[in-house]
Amino acid sequence: MKKFFILLSSLLILTPAGFAKDYRILSPDNQLKLIIYTGNNIHFEVYRAGQYVAGAGNIFLKIKNKNIIGEHVVVEKTVKAEQQEVLHPVVPVKSSRIENHYRELTLVCKGNYKLVFRIYNDGVAYRFQTSFPDSVIVEEEGIHYLFPGHTKSFYPREESFFSHNEREYIHLDVTDIQPGDIASLPALFVSENGPRILLTESDLDDYPGMWLDGTGTRGIKGVFPHYPLKVRQTGDRNVEPVERAAYLAKTNGTRKYPWRVMIIVPEDKDLLASQMVYKLAAPLKLKNTDWIKPGKVAWDWWNALNVYKVNFTSGVNTKTYKYFIDFASSQGIEYIILDEGWYKLGNLMDINPDVDLEEIVRYGKEKNVGIILWVVWKTLYDQMEEALNRFEALGIKGIKVDFMQRDDQWMVNYYRKVAKEAARRHLLVDFHGAYKPSGLRREYPNVITREGVRGLEWNKWSDVITPAHNVTLPFTRMVAGPMDYTPGAMRNAQKVNFHASFSRPMSQGTRVHQLAMYVVFESPLQMLADNPSNYLREPECLSFLAEVPVTWDETIPLAGKVGEYVVTARRKENTWYIGGMSNEQPRQVKIDLGFLPPGRYDLRFYKDGVNAGRFAEDFATGGTTVRSGDQITLKMAPGGGWVGILLKQ
Repeated sequence: MKKFFILLSSLLILTPAGFAKDYRILSPDNQLKLIIYTGNNIHFEVYRAGQYVAGAGNIFLKIKNKNIIGEHVVVEKTVKAEQQEVLHPVVPVKSSRIENHYRELTLVCKGNYKLVFRIYNDGVAYRFQTSFPDSVIVEEEGIHYLFPGHTKSFYPREESFFSHNEREYIHLDVTDIQPGDIASLPALFVSENGPRILLTESDLDDYPGMWLDGTGTRGIKGVFPHYPLKVRQTGDRNVEPVERAAYLAKTNGTRKYPWRVMIIVPEDKDLLASQMVYKLAAPLKLKNTDWIKPGKVAWDWWNALNVYKVNFTSGVNTKTYKYFIDFASSQGIEYIILDEGWYKLGNLMDINPDVDLEEIVRYGKEKNVGIILWVVWKTLYDQMEEALNRFEALGIKGIKVDFMQRDDQWMVNYYRKVAKEAARRHLLVDFHGAYKPSGLRREYPNVITREGVRGLEWNKWSDVITPAHNVTLPFTRMVAGPMDYTPGAMRNAQKVNFHASFSRPMSQGTRVHQLAMYVVFESPLQMLADNPSNYLREPECLSFLAEVPVTWDETIPLAGKVGEYVVTARRKENTWYIGGMSNEQPRQVKIDLGFLPPGRYDLRFYKDGVNAGRFAEDFATGGTTVRSGDQITLKMAPGGGWVGILLKQ
């Protein structure tokens, strides 16, 4: 009876009956329709090709000593607009040109606020804008989504707001998501015979991130971490709130709030093309961006610095890092990272005596390899001015900032401070222990990638990084923006042979499954997670890893089903790459090459070997000639992959 009452209450809240007025807006291609109802509260519904997609109600901001924004709504006027432009991102993750075409409806409401709606061909978004003269305290924000019956979810369920946001996407019916089942964003919802709906946010600034919570009905509501009043620090890195305020944020009274985003597409593969989060973000803040250089990184931590067939003792020391530099230089790899161990934890000025940082930077410059330094966020916060000035003076190229594990207002502002201060000193930023991308990379493209994903590192201590997980990420977490999954394992195993090993890690799935990640997964600072010695004994794979780009001029999703398989085509200048990945099921996927410009092409490929289902490291290479419009079949082993490189003759 209680569950029925909650559902009935939700439906009553969201019903348009009795509302004072409704407003309608169509997407540029007229396929999506948004209907907004106002009156006692605000409710909207979205339709695609005439079919109900989802609704949302209980949309409000509760500001201390003000009327609740979104209740008893009086619309004083409406403003319609349409924008059609081409964006040219500094760091082209999916494409070097982004068509930004949307229609916008602004409801100017009594009470010094506006509600702005945008509709694209692939989704809708809304945000509040307020114009109060002084600062305000936002006590609460509300949003309650309602999905059609039989809606399934890929739900990144969390234990608490203190989290690295490295989650498994659990497949649940929406009605099975109970109160207290909170989730970080993005989250994916699929209705029976309906479109795919991905919930996330953009332009997050001076405000906490949005999360989701279940209701045990067809409704999902937004929830937010309140401002931290007291924190408890454990060791050098974990700073967990232990007391929170009765408000979300103290902020400017005149401001724009984050966009609440619903990406809506007919097929799974269409999620791979969406760039709504980037389009909705605030524009570029930097005047000079010539120094921002994407690239690949030879990484030390995952492989535990296990280099071999050398004449020195490997470890966190100068000789080992020079070996990494020599490897990177020989392959045209732009960077190496010095991860944990290069400094005494708690003091960025206290460098490990076995690490001659000045000499490593000097040697890197000589070899045309930049140095990126891992830092714990709290230590960086405590020593920011001194440390960043020192890094700049040394010629460091970037920082990997780790273990934030929060997205309350205080921490969101910390990210922005790091982005700004790093940009002043021409430093790239890779956020780890991080929340999902929410638009900061458009304002500060030196924030070149971030984690917030359950990636390859988990293979060091668990068996949860399955091929099925890997082919879920492109349709979920990656839609929000670049993800530092850190691919590149050269020790590969099927599940029956896999075992977790912290110091000698391996991956689940085939060798070509790993190679395909460099085409399918997006990260403009892409890691080579394994050690140079392992790569050097695999020259055919290393040849591909050395040449594959990290930024792209064009992306075309070819096929895919979330959790099952994915095939993506990408172009860099005149070269096309195709990457395919499968879950634990062997499969054949037929691909039409009609996306290629007319002509004949030399196709070079990597495919699973005939025994890859038993011995995952088995692979084969080959080549052929194809024409635009031909069809080819990608045959993948269990946990398999396929990679093709196409050059026009």
